[in-house]
Amino acid sequence: MTHEEKRAWILGITAIASYAVYLAVILGRAGGRPLAEVPYAAVLLWAVGASIVVSIVASILAAVISKDGGKDQRDREIARFGEYVGQAFVVVGAVAALLLAMAEAPHFWIANAVYLCFTLSAILGSAARIVAYRRGFQPW
Repeated sequence: MTHEEKRAWILGITAIASYAVYLAVILGRAGGRPLAEVPYAAVLLWAVGASIVVSIVASILAAVISKDGGKDQRDREIARFGEYVGQAFVVVGAVAALLLAMAEAPHFWIANAVYLCFTLSAILGSAARIVAYRRGFQPW
């Protein structure tokens, strides 16, 4: 497994784990009240920050223990492909936030729509990279 494939696994797993922890904390804090009334901002920031830090540390550790060479052309093309695939959810998140803001939805729902779409972007982009590494990649 190349270092870049390991990084794709790391990003996908940390995105799933951080979002799962975020959901567990928020749903645990709800306690029967509407979700829009739950204080979410600090939890969301901690979840995003922890995900970034864990991804960076895990990527550095994977690079240190990896005997893999540097990035080659195929790695760059797969990374670009994964970014293109993942960006679709960033656009969906922006449109969802815009629509929610226009509907004057509570900030909770706007922030969570954006966070969900960023998470799905990371997961989908990582999955696309992993599939490209495992099953082969043919650039158009």
